[in-house]
Amino acid sequence: MGERRESKKRETRQRISDVATELFFARGFDAVTLDEIAAAADVSKMTVFNYFARKEDLMLDRQDDLKLLFFREAIRARPPGQSPIAELRALMGRLREQKHPFVRFDRHAADFWRFVAASPSLEARLRELNDEAAEGLATELAGPTPDGLARLAAGMIVLTVRTARQEAIRVLERGGSVKKASAEFFALIDQGFAAVQGMASSDTRG
Repeated sequence: MGERRESKKRETRQRISDVATELFFARGFDAVTLDEIAAAADVSKMTVFNYFARKEDLMLDRQDDLKLLFFREAIRARPPGQSPIAELRALMGRLREQKHPFVRFDRHAADFWRFVAASPSLEARLRELNDEAAEGLATELAGPTPDGLARLAAGMIVLTVRTARQEAIRVLERGGSVKKASAEFFALIDQGFAAVQGMASSDTRG
């Protein structure tokens, strides 16, 4: 019974998000109200708030990905002796093989990120999610009181991901192929992660 209830909740959440996204693309993010979203999804406004605390979260609904929670999980579960960056590189390889949405770039993805970039409120919310991702990664790297080096490394990881994504989208916008966009993304990921690894290796404290 509990599993069925959870499945219904996931379906409702996805329906609300899908309806909201369709309205946003059709009319613009600022032009659509929460009342209109609730009516179109055939739920109450309170139900919308039960699933999404903020209007921006209806568009940026893959927050676990945006917060890089699976990066933190991979670091936590890495094999003994494996460095955090080595594990993140392995993770990116697995995501690439799985064709995970996080590493997939196509025209739909380009349209989505172009839409986000055009909205100051969505960009502001994305920056907040990036800050949360960096804070969580710093804690995963160095414990509950991360030092400056851990915060720097975490910030570089988040910046690497965001920059790689932006450059992949630019490749598509210039008429490049999906294959070329993906290659650009993974090349920048590798370069950024190598820089973080080099910084960690050169740290001689303690």
